[in-house]
Amino acid sequence: MEINFYAPSSSILGIVIGSSNGAILSSSTIFASNEREFLKQKFEKLRKDSTKNVIFQSFLHQYGNNSAVIMQVADLVKTEISETEAQEIGAQIFVAAESIGEEEVVVDFSQNFSPGLVAHIAAGFKIRSFRFDKYKTEKQKHITINKAYFISSNQQLTEIAYKDISVVCNAVNFARTLSSEAPNVLYPEAMANEAKSLKRYGLKVDLFDEKDLTKFGMNALLGVAQGSVHSPYLAVCQWNGSDRSEPPIALVGKGVTFDSGGISIKPSHDMHEMKEDMTGAAVVLATMQMAAQLNLPINLVGAIGLVENMPSGTAQRPSDIVQSMSGKTIEIQNTDAEGRLVLADVLHYTETEFSPKCIIDFATLTGAIQVALGQEFAGLFSNNNTLSKKLRKAGILVQEKLWELPLDPAYDKDIDSNIADVKNVGSGRGAGSITAAQFLQRFISPETPWAHIDIAAVSHDKKERALTGAGFTGFGVRLMYAFLRDSTTTSFNT
Repeated sequence: MEINFYAPSSSILGIVIGSSNGAILSSSTIFASNEREFLKQKFEKLRKDSTKNVIFQSFLHQYGNNSAVIMQVADLVKTEISETEAQEIGAQIFVAAESIGEEEVVVDFSQNFSPGLVAHIAAGFKIRSFRFDKYKTEKQKHITINKAYFISSNQQLTEIAYKDISVVCNAVNFARTLSSEAPNVLYPEAMANEAKSLKRYGLKVDLFDEKDLTKFGMNALLGVAQGSVHSPYLAVCQWNGSDRSEPPIALVGKGVTFDSGGISIKPSHDMHEMKEDMTGAAVVLATMQMAAQLNLPINLVGAIGLVENMPSGTAQRPSDIVQSMSGKTIEIQNTDAEGRLVLADVLHYTETEFSPKCIIDFATLTGAIQVALGQEFAGLFSNNNTLSKKLRKAGILVQEKLWELPLDPAYDKDIDSNIADVKNVGSGRGAGSITAAQFLQRFISPETPWAHIDIAAVSHDKKERALTGAGFTGFGVRLMYAFLRDSTTTSFNT
């Protein structure tokens, strides 16, 4: 979809077809009465569904044999609009405009919003326009918007603001595309190649195959992969936007491209959704792309462990014991608690290889996090107060909210093993997300600021969200944008 910006112009003429009381004010003969009634109903629904106290006026603009819908803000009940609220307004406009069936849309905010907020409205319009329909063989019956024109009081300033914001939009939609892809297409090697393709943005990318991982001693990660015909990979991306002596911020992502549960196989109900178990890795790759395109003045590392968890004659068994890269031994009590095994090795590798300023990992780690928080917050666990506060602040700013749960030695007894250093599941059914995070903490030095973000409940939504609709959300990319742009001089020493 093409998005353009224009300054106010007298050539933009409209025919008013709706008002606050729903009356048709135009006697235009260009549009048939049934068309006017259809449009009136659509715009009335827009007003009714508005969550931001915005009252819209709707117009039709006729030029030649073509027409375009023009929507203009007529009134604002709420005078202070945040960037995120502006994006949600843009998303709402997209939904209304698409339902009307116009190929081109003009949105006039020249009198009501600053140029920067107009850019965010356009960003929300773009994010909500995301579709993953590459495998549909039949053409869509509805008309798709292919051009959107946003009128701003200052065209140049809006274009400048949108240049950066559109990079974030593209990164969000990149993460959503990866998460939506079929697992027979996006298996570990294929996702490693997606990481490799980011070299075109100026990233340094290293791929490590099964032989490399064996040399590293990543037996926890390798154990998860051994039941699949697809070989595992570790992909490491680096962005050097600052002095090379400056320690990097490190991101780690869980990349289980399909999770059957292994020998501890999942119930068949909803197992098809387990293609999304690589969403943490998708967030990391999208963030690395974004950092490079924005030329952020930071050093950033993104490491993702890529495996497929399948049952077979070679699969890992419950009661197996593996020695992780750190040297710690792990008793496998449940092969469906595989993500923490992958992360254990990748976290240790990242810490020892790069000595980062901090490590943040993203993972669809536990179903228990949805029991605890529903789908409104991601779970946050951290060993560093400064880091957790900055992450929560960034989450509030972009409405990708985090709720911090405890890490405490009291939970260690739940994952202590009688025959190894640690077991990969807790003793009981309670505190599943906490014991998973407590397990990860065993593989991080206390001196390294670290945060674990469990996105299992927020990476995909079956209900309509204001900005992203239903489906994959790309949760974490906008969070990292807000966090990273404020982290150029941050120290996490506490």
